[in-house]
Amino acid sequence: MTNASRGTANARHGYYALVFVVTVLCGKLVVALAYH
Repeated sequence: MTNASRGTANARHGYYALVFVVTVLCGKLVVALAYH
């Protein structure tokens, strides 16, 4: 694996991790609004 492809894989992993965190936070926000 070259450094370029490793960097791309790390960036993609970071992007998916960010999307996952945002999704979880949005889900918690929706639940909080629904129960208030």
